[in-house]
Amino acid sequence: MTSPTLNKIERACADLTRNGRPITISAVAEHTGISRSTIYRNPELRTVIEHHREDAADGSITAITDELATLRQAVQTLADTVRHHDAQIRRLTRG
Repeated sequence: MTSPTLNKIERACADLTRNGRPITISAVAEHTGISRSTIYRNPELRTVIEHHREDAADGSITAITDELATLRQAVQTLADTVRHHDAQIRRLTRG
């Protein structure tokens, strides 16, 4: 699964929790613009949603922790992309 899609799902779950809305596949699909069928077909996405649904029912602050983890992952992905492009530029300018 692509990281941007997973990040959208994570952020939607965090937003829904923060706004006091129930975390359902329909609500996440509406919030992200990702179709319900795409979410239903992808076990990883369903697992993330179920994890957030359980945490929201517990009333824990795990949603915030998960959002931070998602943001860290996004920053890491961006940093990896920048390093990759930097290496490409260096190779091109040497030759």
